[in-house]
Amino acid sequence: MRILILSDSRAGHLNQSVAFAKYLEAHYDILPVAFTCRTLKLLSYVLDFFKIYTLWLFKNLEPLHQTYDLIVSAGSGTYYANKTLARALNIKSVTMMLPQGYRYDFDLIFAQTHDRPPKQSNIVTIPANFSYAEPKGFFAPERKSVGVIIGGNNALFTMDQQRLKTQLDALFQAFQGYEIAVTTSPRTPKEIENLLTSYPFSYTVVFSQNPINPIGDFLAHCEVVFITIDSTSMISEAISYGTSCVEVLPLNEAKNNKFFTMAKTLEQEGYLHLFDGTVARRNRKIDFKRYAQEIGK
Repeated sequence: MRILILSDSRAGHLNQSVAFAKYLEAHYDILPVAFTCRTLKLLSYVLDFFKIYTLWLFKNLEPLHQTYDLIVSAGSGTYYANKTLARALNIKSVTMMLPQGYRYDFDLIFAQTHDRPPKQSNIVTIPANFSYAEPKGFFAPERKSVGVIIGGNNALFTMDQQRLKTQLDALFQAFQGYEIAVTTSPRTPKEIENLLTSYPFSYTVVFSQNPINPIGDFLAHCEVVFITIDSTSMISEAISYGTSCVEVLPLNEAKNNKFFTMAKTLEQEGYLHLFDGTVARRNRKIDFKRYAQEIGK
């Protein structure tokens, strides 16, 4: 099987499509797509409503001559191109998230539970984002270990340094004698990086200084992995691979957002625990490979 993946250049979107291809053990090519201007993106919603599809809305996007079995994408900047190219190539179209604003007439749509998708035969509801994790050999502990994965600020969350300090103090108190490893992300604020360096971690990755991703190693080796609530992709990765128990670190008291809704739903289903000073040992894992095989049904 060969898959054409459309990318809007956002790693969180692209990684979902790549994970889908990997679970299918398929060959894949990645094609960047972008509207020529924002006005044309707005126009694409109208054209889709009237079932009109044209490639002239995009920068340097022409019909392809390579043979593909299906086309996959995630992100609002890709959905109209997905439909347009699928029709041009006469292949199936797949989206990795609910394509809000566009007609839900793709061949297959994976929609996260927190988006409350409608019940349709072509919509498969999943509890988290598609994710594919694998160890890279960056972290290999010599005794029992705990991993800490720190995200950063986004549109809904601002990291509270004092709150994170309290959480880290509790963590170090609870896991005395363990190797405790930490990694940050591209979004981690400088003051949070400084806070982390004040703790005696056995292994530290500060992404701004060393842009590697040891998360797969943490999931492969750590007894418990702590993750800040600001990244649905990091949480999805943690509940889809390895045997680590997953603890999610709240950043503030906001509960009316997709991050908290997703985490709370996953907690209720036994995949993780919202850290409250205690560790609940939740390590149920999602079988994304089983979901990926829906394309053959």
